[in-house]
Amino acid sequence: MVGSAASSVGPPTAWTWKARSTLPLPSDSQFGSTRRERLGWYAYDWANQPFITTVMTVLGTVYLTRLASVAAGCAEDCSGVQVDMLGAAVPIGSLWAYTTSASVLITVVLLPIVGAAADRSPRKRRMLAGFAFTGSALVFAFVFIGAGSGQYGLAAFLILAANIAYGCSIVVYDSFLPQLAAPDDRDRMSSVGWAFAYLAAAVFLLLNLVSISFAERLGVSELTAVQYGMAATGLWWAGWTVFVLVRLPDRRPVVDTSVSLLRQLGSTLAELRHYPYTLLFLAAFLLYSDGISTVLALVGTYGDQELHLGADSLVMAILLVQFVNFGGALAMKQIAVRIGAYKTVMLGLVGWCGVVVGAYWLPEREVLPFLALGIGLGCVMGGTQALSRSLYSQLIPPGKSAAYFGVYQIADRGTSWIGPLMFGLVVQITGSMRAGVAGLVVFFALGLVLLALVPMRRAIEAVGNVPPHRL
Repeated sequence: MVGSAASSVGPPTAWTWKARSTLPLPSDSQFGSTRRERLGWYAYDWANQPFITTVMTVLGTVYLTRLASVAAGCAEDCSGVQVDMLGAAVPIGSLWAYTTSASVLITVVLLPIVGAAADRSPRKRRMLAGFAFTGSALVFAFVFIGAGSGQYGLAAFLILAANIAYGCSIVVYDSFLPQLAAPDDRDRMSSVGWAFAYLAAAVFLLLNLVSISFAERLGVSELTAVQYGMAATGLWWAGWTVFVLVRLPDRRPVVDTSVSLLRQLGSTLAELRHYPYTLLFLAAFLLYSDGISTVLALVGTYGDQELHLGADSLVMAILLVQFVNFGGALAMKQIAVRIGAYKTVMLGLVGWCGVVVGAYWLPEREVLPFLALGIGLGCVMGGTQALSRSLYSQLIPPGKSAAYFGVYQIADRGTSWIGPLMFGLVVQITGSMRAGVAGLVVFFALGLVLLALVPMRRAIEAVGNVPPHRL
């Protein structure tokens, strides 16, 4: 149970690393996790991903924009119409972008602090619970929003705050990975977690889309169905978090808690310069992660504006990607077993380059090629993300898991504006969305080059960890 004395001391037995290296066993890696504990860890990916897919990717932008449109009295054509937001006039079309950008900026400031605090805490489960339940409560609060004037401001606040809580919870959650899994087992654990995440996202999004389709027969408006669908993700998030908490153990902190939090945070950031290979990996990850997030953010716009596909085709493609992601994550896990995660991620980046080039050549008004591209995207996306997480866990100095995963999340989320900005500039200069898509190859190609420059085995040993058998 949360807070119990027994849970804070870790499992009774330790996993024995039969290494050829003479390096010491990382002191924060209390291996020997049980199947029950691993299932608890997997379940948090299952718990939170519907929020990201349903609220932050598909329905949230629709709901917030329509709510603002109703308030402005321009439900049909709102181009150029502005609404008041904290005393400033904001175009309705920019409301979602400003809301999510603000949440990312605030999260970037909080992540290193949350990570440092988690490394010091003997009760990381309580931190995870606090962020998860806060985020889920904020999402569930959508059920209380009306359609009156000014309600879009409340909706924007709920989205902003929930996304911040989500980001903080992920830092704490990811920091459990080096404590639950031996170096050779992290690729498998991370991949299974991502696979669970995408399966949950696909199932939940499908249920939401069905409920929206039958909204009129159920006697509610489409906007209300969207609102309740988002609120339901809060119940899902909270309910499965309870499942996580009764299975996931606390572990003893190994940092010196006599040092102040701010001093620890400062030393962590200063320490990074002593690990150039870890920094090089983060630079590579920043590039290709930004490319991934840009593709996901713009695939709907590209399909709508450039390929002239209907909304039903776009929704079908999003669902297809989620289901294929499940199989893709597991398939890349199996490849990593044979050739190592490092080589598998590089193969995945080659695949991403192929996806982007394929998107450039897609014909207009043809659904099947677009769906085929979605299958290709799903094959490489989940595995690339999952194995990147497990690779990075090997590059963290012992005892600094949460703090370093805070930096990892900054690289993942804090720079996600660079790709869309480049895309927008290319489109503005050339007048072609296809040129903008082609430009995204740069993120994956440069990320691949930087990743290839990381001597992974030497990098892992440099931070005091034992490399896995295959890299």
